Amino acid sequence: MMRVNMASVLVDDQTKALRFYTDVLGFKEKTNVPLGEHRWITVVSPAEPDGVELVLEPDEHPAAKPFKAALVADGIPYTSFAVDDVQAEYERLRGLGVTFTQEPTDMGPVTTAVLDDTCGNLIQIAHLAG
Repeated sequence: MMRVNMASVLVDDQTKALRFYTDVLGFKEKTNVPLGEHRWITVVSPAEPDGVELVLEPDEHPAAKPFKAALVADGIPYTSFAVDDVQAEYERLRGLGVTFTQEPTDMGPVTTAVLDDTCGNLIQIAHLAG
């Protein structure tokens, strides 16, 4: 049986990303070890500390920055995170100064919003109607 245990987001500054993903988005730091000139940093949901880890991976590969810039230019989120209530999370994050490129939008079975993670990515938050 195959399962997802890690996913990555490419960030332009690991220190800034760790601060944003923990202090602002609310993830919990799980791993933070030196790895050459960078670090191996993962964060997890506090609700699932042994769940899927998100790697805050440096965007050092030559293709990474143009790829990320093209996604942002087209308004395409790099990835999506589940939340219980998009409107409430939108309001909480706006209160913390987070910039959104898409306000909460009801799309039938899902409500989404898109935020700027300050590290070169747009991130979607989503809630499935239940």
